[in-house]
Amino acid sequence: MSDESGLVTITGHQAFDKTVDDVCAAVTAAGYHVFARVDHRENAVRVGRELPPTTVVLFGEPTVGTDLIAERRTAGLDLPSKILVWQDKEDGQDAVRLTYNTADWLVRRHGLEREGAASARTLEEVTEPICRQAASPPAS
Repeated sequence: MSDESGLVTITGHQAFDKTVDDVCAAVTAAGYHVFARVDHRENAVRVGRELPPTTVVLFGEPTVGTDLIAERRTAGLDLPSKILVWQDKEDGQDAVRLTYNTADWLVRRHGLEREGAASARTLEEVTEPICRQAASPPAS
């Protein structure tokens, strides 16, 4: 599901930790580099707060991201690319979600044209199947 905010959210069919691991594996298989996993829940626990499982996977590939940043330096604010894996409740059951930014949103936000816009589309063309793969039900 995509909305005007430029976010696409899909529902996963695996456990939270497995989904995060699958995102990282799919990023690597696509030839991109996982720069970091940011575990927001772990950070919340450190300050005595509660938060459902929420992890951001930061990833990229300089030959793609450089064109965005070269065209508009402000695009560097949204790079490396990110996939948010988060858990909430749906009908009383834990539900895992994966959320990422659309290319159109990046293009609009930073006024990209030419190579930058093409690179934004390339990022979405890589990110969408990574999320779909990580969200897939387990093979039976």
